[in-house]
Amino acid sequence: MEELYRMIEDKIYAAGYEGQVSGEEIYDEICDEIEDKEEGSYIFMSKKEDDTIYEYKIDVMEDQFNLSYLDIKANGKTYHIDFDN
Repeated sequence: MEELYRMIEDKIYAAGYEGQVSGEEIYDEICDEIEDKEEGSYIFMSKKEDDTIYEYKIDVMEDQFNLSYLDIKANGKTYHIDFDN
């Protein structure tokens, strides 16, 4: 799992975001949000400290999920992280 967490963090930093992120916290938050959800596509928003907002697009399947993208809105900027590419 550490490799997955690191991949999430690396993609976020590669998009230019300089704030602190935790791949493990992002993964855990997604798992909490999708628990008991029906299959389909969802957009979740989460407000972090310092008025930073995370917007996730997640495709929920029977036994797994796909994080399609994450937009981080911070300091008047939006950082788009595309996990499908």
